[in-house]
Amino acid sequence: MGTDTARIELREVTKRYAGNVAVEGVSLSLAAGTVHALVGANGAGKSTIGKMIAGAVRADSGEILVNGETLNARSPREALSHGVTLISQELALVPELSVVDNVYLGAEFRRGYVLSTRRARRAFQELVVQSGFDLDPDTKVKDLGIADQQKVEILRAISRRAGVIVMDEPTSSLTADESERLHDVIRQLAANGATIVLVSHFLNEVLMLADTVTVVRNGELVSTGPASAETENTLITAMLGHAASADYAERHPVAAGAPTVLEVKNLRRNEALRDISLHIRAGEILGVAGLVGSGRTELARAIFGVDEVDGGTVTIDGVRLAKKPGPRTAIERGVVMLPENRKLEGLVMGESAAANVTLPYLRGRRGPIASMGWMRTRREQRQVAELLGELSIKPADPSAVVATMSGGNQQKVLFAKCLFRPPRVLLLDEPSRGVDVGARKSIHELINRIARQGTAVLLISSDLEEVLALSHRVLVLHRGSVAGEAPSSASMDEVMELAFGLPNGNRGISLGHTRSRA
Repeated sequence: MGTDTARIELREVTKRYAGNVAVEGVSLSLAAGTVHALVGANGAGKSTIGKMIAGAVRADSGEILVNGETLNARSPREALSHGVTLISQELALVPELSVVDNVYLGAEFRRGYVLSTRRARRAFQELVVQSGFDLDPDTKVKDLGIADQQKVEILRAISRRAGVIVMDEPTSSLTADESERLHDVIRQLAANGATIVLVSHFLNEVLMLADTVTVVRNGELVSTGPASAETENTLITAMLGHAASADYAERHPVAAGAPTVLEVKNLRRNEALRDISLHIRAGEILGVAGLVGSGRTELARAIFGVDEVDGGTVTIDGVRLAKKPGPRTAIERGVVMLPENRKLEGLVMGESAAANVTLPYLRGRRGPIASMGWMRTRREQRQVAELLGELSIKPADPSAVVATMSGGNQQKVLFAKCLFRPPRVLLLDEPSRGVDVGARKSIHELINRIARQGTAVLLISSDLEEVLALSHRVLVLHRGSVAGEAPSSASMDEVMELAFGLPNGNRGISLGHTRSRA
């Protein structure tokens, strides 16, 4: 897996969006053959720095040099010609193309003017062996889950054999085992001379992988030094400007006699969901745990009406939804969903925060901001501004374009969209994916606050610690079936045994009915 060596230097680099400073006068040197991590709170500017290095964003002023030569890339393609490539947090894949076509898009193998499919497949298999990511080269990207799409993005970057690879939250959708495989690849790339720019909110990952750590806050460089001299606590203090606890807030009790808000009985959909039953009371947070492919996301999509089911019922406050309700019906009944992929399924990236927040509520003769076909623009701006302020989105500007916001603020806009009208049921799929420790804590506090107000919350997360800390009960799925239900006091080992389909009856955890896949 050979690469070219490269050294990166930033000199007084500045970037502004609509008058708001994203990065201010940052000067930085990144040595060849090292892993250089960029950390900071949401909106600190770390992702913007990475994107400027990779040509995805142009600096307003300052200079970026590669091996002493000015890099004036106006696009990622131009940056690639200088040996710089990007793994973006917001995936940039072509859904209709296959895995192998996405990996080599723009760098196809040719014999003259003819594409060489055989050479592409041979090279792809070498990548699979090197990375440990076993993907079918012929599968269309649109048919992959978010975790597998992340692997395609990673394979594409590795295939370029670039001297500089900017990785923006590369493990945010991967399992622990897959993350460890990627860690091995990163170490190998650096050992071969590549410069790895790692943007990550997983501070333990940063400390394991990085040679050097740079902390940015409010668009300015705070510190740069060896990772060996840092701890998670020192990094958090530098990121936030003060000491902060990463602990979870105390879980509130569910009121005695609280009514059941959401009830699901024998929900079935192909092999993805097999007789799933659950209930959630007012003010209760039901966690859903399981491995990738266990049916977690499929469950939320079926309840929300995105995917048609083969059988079973969904009941809200005792009233059954139609067999084919659709998201519109679900929203009208007070069910809202925060999807796993905010870019493709949750937000219109090129629109304003206000347009995104109020989009689900425009239909109907009389609504909160639209009536008889007329928009109440002033009311929309006022209500959205108040909501953005409550969620600590900076700036709390309803007219700000979502694509210019940090990942954490984009996630909060998604929450604002769900909360514009108080929901009865809130379906959360990976609510803290791709956000830093500060935003993660505020999102956890928000989830608790929503539940205390009487909303029934379904919480899906690949972070088992998060599920156990926030949930009152945990439903564990295995291959589309309920493997069991665990109390919040259960250990991670106990839940993982259920997730892997192992018997766990001697630990005081109730077992669901499971069927093995034929």
